[in-house]
Amino acid sequence: MNNVFYIGATGLNAQQAAVDVTANNVANLNTPAFKRGAVSFAELLVPGTEPARRQSLAAGTVTAVGAGVAVAPQLHVFTAGELRQTGNALDIAIRGEGFIELASETRGSDAVIWRGGSLHVDTDGYLAAPNGMPLKAMISVPRDSTGLTIEASGQVFATVPNQPEPLEIGQIELVLPTDTRALQSTGDGAYRVRDDGIALTRARPGEDNAGALAQGFSEASNVSLSDELVSLMIYQRSYAANARLVQVGDELMAIANGLKR
Repeated sequence: MNNVFYIGATGLNAQQAAVDVTANNVANLNTPAFKRGAVSFAELLVPGTEPARRQSLAAGTVTAVGAGVAVAPQLHVFTAGELRQTGNALDIAIRGEGFIELASETRGSDAVIWRGGSLHVDTDGYLAAPNGMPLKAMISVPRDSTGLTIEASGQVFATVPNQPEPLEIGQIELVLPTDTRALQSTGDGAYRVRDDGIALTRARPGEDNAGALAQGFSEASNVSLSDELVSLMIYQRSYAANARLVQVGDELMAIANGLKR
C-alpha cells in the first residue's frame, strides 16, 4: 500500500521539475541566444516480491516492478535561433555552429564558452562578454578607436584617428564541443564545460564546420511559446493525476485502518 505514496511522490517531483524548466524557457523567450531546456523521464524499477524473485533467478531472468518516475538531468537544445539585425557594432552572432571561448578566471578551471550577444570594452580595454569575462583571444581595443569592424572570418579591425586603414587588433576563433550535453549554463548565454572527456575543437569562423560571425546581429532564443504552453498543460495534467494517486492511496489507507474485526 505504501508504494502508492512513493510512486505518487516521485511523479509529483518529476512533473514539478518539468514545470520549472518550462517556466524558465518561457521567461527567457526574449533573451538573446538563449537555448531552451528540455527534460526527459526515466522509469524507476525495484526488485519484485521474494517469491517472484526466486522464480526469476531460477529461470535465469530478472523480475522488477515499477516504482515511479525520475527526471534525467536537464539538457539544453542547441538548435539555432533566428538572427535579428540590431545595427549595433558591438552585437555579434554566430551564423551556424560553434561558440566563442571566454577567458576563465583562474588557470586550470573549466572552459567557459559563449554563444554570442552584446560585446563591451572592459576597464582593461579588452573585448568582453556581458558576464564581464574577456574573450579568450584577449583582443585589446585602442582607447582612441572610433569604431570596430568584425569580419565574418573573425578578424577584428579598429578605426584609429590618423590611420588611413583600419588596424587589425585580433582574431576571434570558434570552438565546437564534441558533446553539448556536458555544457552547464552559467547565464548571459555562457556555458561551462564540466566533463573532462569533452574536447573542444578550435577553428576559424567559416572553416571546419564552424559558423561565421555576423556583426550587428543578435541571435533570438530558440523557444517556441506555443510548444512550451502545450508542454506546460501536459505537465500540469500529469501533476494532477499523481496528486490524485496520492489522495486515493490515502483514502484506501483510511478504509483499511477503519476495518473492524
